[in-house]
Amino acid sequence: MAAGGRGVADPLSPAGVPCAFSPLNQAYFALASADGQLRVWETANNRLHQEYVPSAHLSGTCTCLAWAPARLQAKESPQRKKRKSEAIGPSNQIDLLALGTAVGSILLYSTVKGELHSKLISGGHDNKVNCIQWHQDNGCLYSCSDDKHIVEWNTQTCKVKCKWKGDNSSVSSLCISPDGKMLLSAGRTIKLWVLETKEIYRHFTGHATPVSSLVFTTVRPPSESQPFDGVTGLYFLSGAVHDRLLNVWQVRSGNKEKNAVMSFTVTDEPVYIDLTLSENKEEPVKLAVVCKDGQVHLFEHILNGYCKKPLTSNCTIQIVTPGKGKKSTPKPIPILAAGFCSDKMSLLLVYGNWFQPTIERVALSSKEPHMCLVRDISNCWAPKVETAITKVRTPVMNSEAKVLVPGVPGHHAAIKPPPSQTEEVESKRKLGENEISIEERLGALDIDTKKEKDDLPQTNSFPVLLTQGLESNDFEMLNKVLQTRNLNLIKRTVLRMPLHAVIPLLQELTKRLQGHPNSAVLMVQWLKCVLTVHASYLSTLPDLVPQLGTLYQLMESRVKTFQKLSHLHGKLILLITQVTASEKSKGMTCPEQKAKLVYEEESSEEESDDEIEKDSDDNWDEDEEDKESEKDEDVDEEEEEEEEDAEEKDEENGEDRDVASEKELNGDSDLDPENESEEE
Repeated sequence: MAAGGRGVADPLSPAGVPCAFSPLNQAYFALASADGQLRVWETANNRLHQEYVPSAHLSGTCTCLAWAPARLQAKESPQRKKRKSEAIGPSNQIDLLALGTAVGSILLYSTVKGELHSKLISGGHDNKVNCIQWHQDNGCLYSCSDDKHIVEWNTQTCKVKCKWKGDNSSVSSLCISPDGKMLLSAGRTIKLWVLETKEIYRHFTGHATPVSSLVFTTVRPPSESQPFDGVTGLYFLSGAVHDRLLNVWQVRSGNKEKNAVMSFTVTDEPVYIDLTLSENKEEPVKLAVVCKDGQVHLFEHILNGYCKKPLTSNCTIQIVTPGKGKKSTPKPIPILAAGFCSDKMSLLLVYGNWFQPTIERVALSSKEPHMCLVRDISNCWAPKVETAITKVRTPVMNSEAKVLVPGVPGHHAAIKPPPSQTEEVESKRKLGENEISIEERLGALDIDTKKEKDDLPQTNSFPVLLTQGLESNDFEMLNKVLQTRNLNLIKRTVLRMPLHAVIPLLQELTKRLQGHPNSAVLMVQWLKCVLTVHASYLSTLPDLVPQLGTLYQLMESRVKTFQKLSHLHGKLILLITQVTASEKSKGMTCPEQKAKLVYEEESSEEESDDEIEKDSDDNWDEDEEDKESEKDEDVDEEEEEEEEDAEEKDEENGEDRDVASEKELNGDSDLDPENESEEE
């Protein structure tokens, strides 16, 4: 059984990738990789059988998977085979593979058709599916999730048959009893449910962390004196996250006993568990546990009651790479899964990496406590680099053959280039001259090396140069590759480079990012391309955090100042826009208007005096006219008054005065122009 799921952010999520062997003779091995793709491998010849990419493989990553049980095949009838148009029933579910996703949906994939059969969504889970279990008799499906619920599905109608709350926290693992009437569920505590009534039959203490695996270890109870009800007296096994102890529990008739009866100790958190069921009290249980550190621990023990001390493994299997030299140390190869074969004397090991695993059958020997298998899988891991294949062959020439010089027939032959220094040296050798100095030979060698150095690397040689430069720490070779500015060339190089060079390249980019800002601009392009192209590979590395810790700290320190710089950038833009706006307003020309006053300086003083006199004369004339008009008004008023007086007096005196007044008036009016002329 595989550990239920996977999560990067949650520290309490189970380790490992969802994987499982097919129930029928373990002919296939299904593995849901970190990039959301499902791959089915043939165990006999280690060949990829099928590959399926769900539509939402990035958002809804596969968290668990389970094959349909092999017992359903025995119920297949010839009438069922003929009715192809009928809905798929339990008899045809042998090829189905159930996939639980991170968004709560469950996919049923048909390995025979190579396509998605159905999808279980409505009324199901609202959160990540942690475990899936098939019922061996009725073809129902049971699933648990982080939403605290357990769901019973009808796979024929793709609808929820029953849904109930399994725990106060998330339910992480499930297991169905051998008789199919009980269901084990576990969060941190373990509960045994009666499937008919959905009531709790027993409580068990459980683990301090979420339980990642549950499996029954016995089919019959050890003591046959009491009548067997299908579950009482049976043993089951549980493993938890970050727990190096596998606990064994016994379902007893008394409800008081809640603790484990024995435990198996391993070196790290269990990732994959497989066992051979014990069918009688004398047959021991064989247990294979794959740990997070990549080792397999084998146990063989007869379950016969309480055991105080934890049991250690009888045999440990480890796979390493061969050392390339005397001083080099072999590196361990992680084991992903292990399953017992039908003979119970051999083991199927799946090791390597999830995108290209190696499947091997290993015979077990009870004498050796530790097995270290040396395997070279470097060819399997590194993808092949495409090399240019030349189809040009140089013909074998005899001395009698004539070589035609290129050119137009009937014209002169092509001009031969002057012989180089190396040709002169060779000609001297042919002539038998022994006067070739060492200096000439060294000069010829220098010319060859200069030509080689001047040649620029071709596009198809960039991945090879990059890999060689990282292995040999050649600064010049790395500069030739890393200082390119062509984005397409960078992408092609990153795509073609081998996967084992990704981490050294990231470390080299981290060093260069700490240098000059001009070089950091180029290194950011390389870093972006590496992280986007090889993100799925990097997510599978267990020790990625310590390896890329310096890069993460460097990016954090650079990002911290980004907000302040953006504020400063915004303020500078405001200032620049205000300055430009003010300059534009100052530099704007006013529309054309006629001048109200124009002052011009004259060179001669006389002209200025004449103009001043003319201006003064004009002014005086205007003033005199104003005065005359005022005097005329006064004279009219005086005439009216004198006429009134003349009526009262005698007519004679009036006539004389009239004459006199007229004379006065005439005298006044005549005096004005005379006075004006005198004043002028």
